[in-house]
Amino acid sequence: MVMEVLVPQPSTAYGEELRKRRLDAGLSLTALSSAVHYSKAQLSKVERGIKAPSRDLARLCDAALRAGGALITLVAAPAAAIPQEPAPGGIDEEEWTMQLSPDGSGSFEPMGRRQVVGVGAASLLRWRTGGQGPVPSATGVGMLAASRDLFAHYRQLGQSVEPSFLLPGLIAQTHTLRELSAHVDSRTRRELLALGSRYAEYIGWLVQETGDDAAALWWTQRAVDLAAAGGDRALAGYALVRRALVTLYQDDAEQTIALAQRARSGALPSRIRGLAAQREAQGHALAGDHGACQAALDRARELLADRSDTSDAPVIGSMHLPDSVSMVQGWCLYDLGRPRQAAEALDRQLAQVSPHAMRTQVRYGVRRALAYAADGEIDHACALTAALLDGVAAVRSATVTIDLRRLARVLARHPQHASVRQLSPRLATLCRSTTS
Repeated sequence: MVMEVLVPQPSTAYGEELRKRRLDAGLSLTALSSAVHYSKAQLSKVERGIKAPSRDLARLCDAALRAGGALITLVAAPAAAIPQEPAPGGIDEEEWTMQLSPDGSGSFEPMGRRQVVGVGAASLLRWRTGGQGPVPSATGVGMLAASRDLFAHYRQLGQSVEPSFLLPGLIAQTHTLRELSAHVDSRTRRELLALGSRYAEYIGWLVQETGDDAAALWWTQRAVDLAAAGGDRALAGYALVRRALVTLYQDDAEQTIALAQRARSGALPSRIRGLAAQREAQGHALAGDHGACQAALDRARELLADRSDTSDAPVIGSMHLPDSVSMVQGWCLYDLGRPRQAAEALDRQLAQVSPHAMRTQVRYGVRRALAYAADGEIDHACALTAALLDGVAAVRSATVTIDLRRLARVLARHPQHASVRQLSPRLATLCRSTTS
């Protein structure tokens, strides 16, 4: 799926409000220009309704003029079409159509059951006694342990390779766990389905990285169904957090907040509620509400500090962030129009991330470079970006590309910098080619 680019339209109402707030704050155009690192001429055109403000400019002006989100709201992106939430329910053989992108293009095509079973780990189904009857208990337990180890390896590989390399094996393994669960004792069945749900959820994330939001949500719902079949209803809460990630990247603050708040049920595990609070904070940051953002981050920190869950199931959410709340706070500060604070926070947090966690380094590293660029540190932003481009090419992330394109637009305002001229050709190529 190619994300539609929304072109800002000139707005007299926005220009008038910007001018009013600037004058009320006692700032000249020159002073505001210095604060937001946009030219005085460009700001003048925006105030007169000749030029449309970008959302990045709106965020910077909102923060500089302490507008509390009012200027951001005036240029809010039109509500994007949110993929319909797949209907919950049990999994049947007809519904379980495997989706696979063999060429990594992001265009997903059906993959038949026979093909799936023939891939990778699915051959382990032959462990069934004589091909018939129940699987010995030790076999089911052994498969469970092996699959947990394999999942950890897949997640580690996902940090350094593009999704198309991993999806066939992940899909096959998910199907294998589901098939095997029908031939083991009830306890092992629940554990196999729970692990299968984690596989399916991770597939959903990787599919989103290819740029196909609808297929990503399809897989997230399969994860919910698998978990429910094993007696775990909690993953449905995390599915809301995942849906909120889609709306976050669509710049839809209202939907992001609403979805995250639906996942705040006290019946859900603390970790899921903590991840929901982090996503809610990101939604409030998009809306320019610093107070609500900080309150959500405080809730997230408290909830994620809860270590009462002693389950040996794979961790839900990122496993590569030593301090996820502080990293997300750095992310939010940029959207709140505070690029200097964002850059400093992301500096501190990225220093703690393993260099082997390439996808994580690239994701937050591009946002750090974007923050430095928005703060006028163009040469430093270019140096940071240049060090990331090999990683960007390796992981092929549609979500990272959204920030990469924003960065390219900021740098394009400074063509006189030699570092920008040197970086621009490859940056432009990656902005075009990372997603289809």
